[in-house]
Amino acid sequence: MTEELFNYDKAFGVTALAGVDEAGRGPLAGPVVTACCMLPLDEMIEGINDSKKVSEKKREKLFDIIMQKANYAISIVDCETIDEINILAATKKAMSECIEKMPVRPDLVLVDAVELDTDVKLKSIIKGDATSYNIAAASILAKVTRDRIMREMDALYPEYGFAKHKGYGTKDHINALIKYGPCPIHRMTFIKNFIGKIYADN
Repeated sequence: MTEELFNYDKAFGVTALAGVDEAGRGPLAGPVVTACCMLPLDEMIEGINDSKKVSEKKREKLFDIIMQKANYAISIVDCETIDEINILAATKKAMSECIEKMPVRPDLVLVDAVELDTDVKLKSIIKGDATSYNIAAASILAKVTRDRIMREMDALYPEYGFAKHKGYGTKDHINALIKYGPCPIHRMTFIKNFIGKIYADN
């Protein structure tokens, strides 16, 4: 599978080709994290794939390899900003920031199904993280970074189980929300459907 993604990017014939992806658009808590990644296209890193298709243990190993070999940038937008400008705008903001922060300016940026306002040449690809080598690599950088943040948040707010579900709306997470109410990293616009029940039961 990695070879298919690698060959997809290589076919563009662009040396400075980058991919952008996000982690954390759907959770009820925590930031959205985006990464822009530009890996050399003369040497393939075996195992790179859509982060959702790679085990956590393997993601951590690939993260370290990608960080060593890539030009990259990572951007994080917090829950307050997500509540203020909405999750799509927050994701676009983080993606644009990633591209601007790149240590090497890309000639072309492949983006996973999002249109961005930037002066860098972009190509939006549906299911990009399962199509493009550099988008898949960016998805791993974003996912591992966000998971590490959520494990740190678990130490601050252990009652919610963030290390386990990473802020997604699992049954255990929602039950904890109802029992304890929201904490400072909850997205209030995402949990408004639970607010009535939270305060009715407390």
